[in-house]
This record gives sequence, C-alpha cells and structure tokens, in this order.
Amino acid sequence: MSYSATLDSESAISIYRAPKATFVKRLVQIGCAMFWCLLAAGPIFGFAALKPVLIDQGIYHEKCKAEELTFGKLDEMLQSTISSKEKDLCPAQDLSLNFMFTLAAVVTNAAALLVGHVLDTYGPRVTGITGAVLLALASLLLRDGDKLPFDGYRYGYSLLALGGPFVFISCFQLANSFPRNSGLVLALLTGAFDTSSALFLFYRLIYQNDIIKNLTLHRFFSFYLVVPAFILICQLTIMPKDSYKTSNTLAKITVEGIDETGIPITIDEASQLLPRETISRRNSIRTIYEEEAENKLVKQTGIFGALHGKTVKQQIFTPWFYLMALFTSVQMLRINFFVATIRAQEQYFFDSKTAAVINQFFDVALPAGGIISIPFIGFFLDNFKTVTVIQLLLGISLLIGILGVIANEACALLGIVLLVVYRPFYYTAVSDFCAKVFGFDTFGTVYGTIICLSGFCNLIQKYLDTLMHDTFQMNPIPVNILLVSITALFGGLLVFFIIGQEKEIKKAQLILEAENADVVDMPN
Repeated sequence: MSYSATLDSESAISIYRAPKATFVKRLVQIGCAMFWCLLAAGPIFGFAALKPVLIDQGIYHEKCKAEELTFGKLDEMLQSTISSKEKDLCPAQDLSLNFMFTLAAVVTNAAALLVGHVLDTYGPRVTGITGAVLLALASLLLRDGDKLPFDGYRYGYSLLALGGPFVFISCFQLANSFPRNSGLVLALLTGAFDTSSALFLFYRLIYQNDIIKNLTLHRFFSFYLVVPAFILICQLTIMPKDSYKTSNTLAKITVEGIDETGIPITIDEASQLLPRETISRRNSIRTIYEEEAENKLVKQTGIFGALHGKTVKQQIFTPWFYLMALFTSVQMLRINFFVATIRAQEQYFFDSKTAAVINQFFDVALPAGGIISIPFIGFFLDNFKTVTVIQLLLGISLLIGILGVIANEACALLGIVLLVVYRPFYYTAVSDFCAKVFGFDTFGTVYGTIICLSGFCNLIQKYLDTLMHDTFQMNPIPVNILLVSITALFGGLLVFFIIGQEKEIKKAQLILEAENADVVDMPN
C-alpha cells in the first residue's frame, strides 16, 4: 500500500543535519511506535490463545442447546476455573467464536486500501488518531459485549482488527527518520507487529493462573483503553504530522538497497534550495547508482521491471496479478483457518491433554516466529531469484499441509514451527514480488488490491468451518487436503508462468544487448 505524504525540503535536509535533540526525538518516536505496535498492531491473530478465555466466560454459550452439549471438553488446565454449565462446547458456539475471528481477519486485510488512502491524503498523524479512536471503540464494545442489544463481541473484534492497520501503517514512515538504517527500523516495527499476537497469550496466562484476580473481559478491556489513549497523546505531541519521505523513495530504499547515494532530498525538492550545477552533479551520480542497482536486480531476480511503466489497469489484467492474487488468497485462507480451528483439529487427532499442549506451543510460537524469521527472510529475498523464492514458498506450504493431516505429535509440532516462520516470510515475499514486478509508482494500489481481495476471500473460511463441523464430523483432513490441492494448483501455475516470463525477459535482454553492441561497432 502507498504510504506517501508531502515533505518540505527543510524537513528532508534535517534528516541528515539533525541536531542531537532531533536525533533523540526520533529515537523516542520509534520507541513509542514499537510499544503501541506490540500492543495494538495485530493482536487479533492471537485468537487461538484468547479462545479458551472466551469459552470460559461463556461467550456465545447461549447458542447451545441442551442436546448439543457433547461436542468437546476444554483442556484440563481450564477445568478448575469453569462452571459446570460452561464446561461443554457445542458446535454452534464454536462456529460463532471462529466466525468472530474470520470476520476480523477479513476486515484487517480488506482495510489495506482504506488505510493507504487516509495516509496518502491526510498524513500519518490523522491515520494514527483514527486508529486510536477505532481501538477505543473496540475496547468499549468488547468490554460490554454482553450488555449491548447487538453482537458487541463480533463488531468489537472487527474494530480491533481495523484499528491495528491504522496505528501500524501510520508509523512506517518512521523508517526514514534514519535513512541509512531504514531497514533496521522497518525490521523492528515488523517484529513488533508479529509479536503483538502475544497480547492475548499473556492475558490467558494471567487469567488461568489468577495472577490478577477476576480479570474478566470487562476488566481486561477497561485496562486496554490505556493503549488508544497513549497512541492519541503521542500523535498529538511527539509524532510527526507528515511523513519523513515519500512512498517511492521508501520502496527504492527497501528493494534496491540504496539511500539516494547519501543525497538528503529528492531532485525536485533540491531544486528549491540548491544551485543548478549541484543538482545536475548529484542527479547524474544518483542515476548511475540507480541504474547499476536496477541492472543488478534484473539479473538477480530474473523478473525485475516486468510491468514497470504500465498503468494499474494494464497491470491487474495480467497473469502476474491474478495468479499472485489467487495464490495469496489461498495461503491467507489456510493460515487463518488453522489459527481459528487449531484446538478442534488437534483434539481430533490427539487426546485433550496433548491437544492443549500443542495449542499452547502454537500460542508461543506464533509471535516468536515473526521475530526469528526476520534475518532469514532478508537473506532469501536478497540472494535468490524471485521464482526460487516462490518455489520455496510453495514447497514449504505443501509440506505444512502434509504434516497437518498426520496424526503424529512430532509432525504436528514441526508443522507449527514451519507455519509460524512461513507466515511472515510469505507476506514479505508478496510485497517484494509486487515491488519488483509492478514497480514503485503503482506498488501501493496493486499490493493493497491483492491483500484486499485476499481478505474478502477469507469469508470462505466460515463455510470450510461449517463443512468440517457438520459434513465431516470434526474431521479436518478433507478440508486440509482440499486447501493443499488448491495451493498446489495455483502455486504451480504461478511458478510455471514466472519461469516462462523469465525466459522471455532474458531473451529480450540478449536481443537489446546485441542491438546496442551493433550500434557501438558501427563506423563513424
């Protein structure tokens, strides 16, 4: 998505000539952003950890009928804290809880285009304030969900999912408060986002062990109101009103690995302040470095620049777009389906105690996976061709699917380890693919559209959940085999298409090089 905002030349130059006070201020800005990302960027993905608490407190228990209270038992760790009325979990209650997460997952991904538009139009401060307001409303609905005339839990969780992208994406531009270390700042912010799923894990641990007496949803989300208040105060005081740099510059820094060769501002901005001769000299240097970086990327990736210069309309009506959109949709569907149903899936294969241990392992591994995988993600994206990265993603995805249908504890744990590492790797690879194939000018719209479409496709998860419950009597194997088969189909088509296009691009390059060589060899 696009994260641009207007930047005056004075602010741009100050990036490199900032006094110590400004340096400290920017460190504080990054620290504040990391703190709220840890608590608010993506806590909804910790649903697997929150679900036992929701069941314990009887959320949606009213949907159960007396004859249906035979579906399953919660793990032994919770039995002592649950009333006899709430020990049983019926299919209707389970489906309602899962749909609460499904809807939230759709919202957080479909919000991509909306957040990008608000950020581009009004800047990071307004975007962050909007997110704070949404998080406050979400807290109020989740706090008093049982007292409202509508489904406060479902709408509250969806607002929590909507507020996350607003507060997370609004701080992306902080990566350019220190341009030479933008990658490190982005990694820290991304790591904070991945770790935010641990919020509900800590809540569950506190709740189970009674560390804070009677920490009900009402009390927890009353305390959580401090988070949006903190974000609001930060946005109104210390955070910048405008982005430090435009989206195109950020994309070039990320993908090409250059930071304008040390030039503090763009050529257009410099023209307002610097002598023409200085601009010309810096422009020529900048062009040489960019051309060198882009030529290196073409050879390294095999597909860089495939659709650069095309309009968005031209780009989205190509197999580059819709094959990646299909592959992204099915991967997102698989990941979110597993997050929502891990307890039910593991209880089908194992006894309640073993299923509980595996569920708890997943709760810890999910936030940890995002942090552990950061250096490996950068290594693969920087050192392998794009088609190799996609092949690796496809292979890991199929392996996870195979491990997920084997009734073996070691296979289940290995599948979870691969999944929690695969998740951030996959999302980063999609954005990397979009930048390299579609270009910087349309990156925000194309990437945002892919994520948005994938989000809406997640509505299918509700029907897959019902299929597993009703048609297959809690057997997850048929649904998982279906998803793995679709993954193999769409992933295979994408890989074969990229291989074919890579050959065409290489052929065109050879022809162009030959033509250039002929021109050079022509006599004067």
